[in-house]
Amino acid sequence: MDKSSSAVRNSGLVASAYTWLDERLGLDEIIAFARHKTVPQHKHSFWYYWGGISLFFFIVQCLTGVLLLVYYRPGPEAYDSVRQITYDIEFGWLIRSAHSWSANLMVLAVFVHMFSVYLMKAYRKPREFGWWSGLGLLGIVMVFGFSGYLLPMDELAYFATKVGLEIPASMPVIGPFIADLLRGGPEVNEITIQRFFALHVVVLPALFLPLLMFHLWLVQKHGNAVPPSEEEKPEALRRSMPFFPNFLAKDLAMWLIALNALALLASLFPWDLGPQADALSPAPVGIHPEWYFMSQFQVLKVFGRWFPGMTGELLGIGMFTIAGVVWGLIPLYDRDSKLAMRARIATWIGFAAIAGLILLTIWGYAEV
Repeated sequence: MDKSSSAVRNSGLVASAYTWLDERLGLDEIIAFARHKTVPQHKHSFWYYWGGISLFFFIVQCLTGVLLLVYYRPGPEAYDSVRQITYDIEFGWLIRSAHSWSANLMVLAVFVHMFSVYLMKAYRKPREFGWWSGLGLLGIVMVFGFSGYLLPMDELAYFATKVGLEIPASMPVIGPFIADLLRGGPEVNEITIQRFFALHVVVLPALFLPLLMFHLWLVQKHGNAVPPSEEEKPEALRRSMPFFPNFLAKDLAMWLIALNALALLASLFPWDLGPQADALSPAPVGIHPEWYFMSQFQVLKVFGRWFPGMTGELLGIGMFTIAGVVWGLIPLYDRDSKLAMRARIATWIGFAAIAGLILLTIWGYAEV
């Protein structure tokens, strides 16, 4: 059989398989819908890809997390199981390193996505629920990171979790109850690992996945928002690209770039495993929570110095609680592009939030 007849036969098999699937799944309708959907094209289009990058790192988290589950044992043997994964299982160190790095990169990508959505005013009518569901996903992602950080039960994870749990414990009335519920008692121990493990692999995914589907459906329903500078242009001057295949191809190219960045970080800077945690030993010097909690941690430290005792902690918690509420309710304040003064104030609030987070984080690390 020559090459031309083989190619014809193979193309016939592909066509038959496609027809078989189309009759059962409606592939033609899906492709037609994807081609009909368009994405705005302008100088700020780069920021549209960060939602997809966040999704990519979540997929990596799921795949590497399942592989780690094969050998991880929560409870008294947690540290030994992670040591086995890191040093004894073939390529276990790489899977664990990829899981840890992708967790941090996912948090970073979600933050970039949130601020880009904010500054492009993509929370305005009718996208309010897209904004609120996105904030809910950010909150769950940060709890994902916090709950997963303890699971190796090495020295740094143990004491950093103790420090992190002091934040909810300092809340009035319900704070101590929440902290004890998470710890499984007054101290961080094997029971805490089991609770954090259940939270990390069962409870949080059960909350995250439906909210993610709702968020993606809202994006599909309302489409990608354009920044105010593009809204001012006449309809005839606005450009767009088909979602399929143009935007999808570029989105997948961004996924490939993200994969390469993750591979370099995971292989060249493998995630360390410190000495096993010892509750009787003193905390290491400069212990602190992960970087995405550093700004809140620094606020509590500063207010604690200014107002010693419970007053400082309450003021610190109250400050970033009010800031979070204002941030979440911004769609109800900046509702329309016609309200120019409100739009400018909302924009400056966004720049102030970015600057505040960066400066407080740098300040926190400088004092470690």
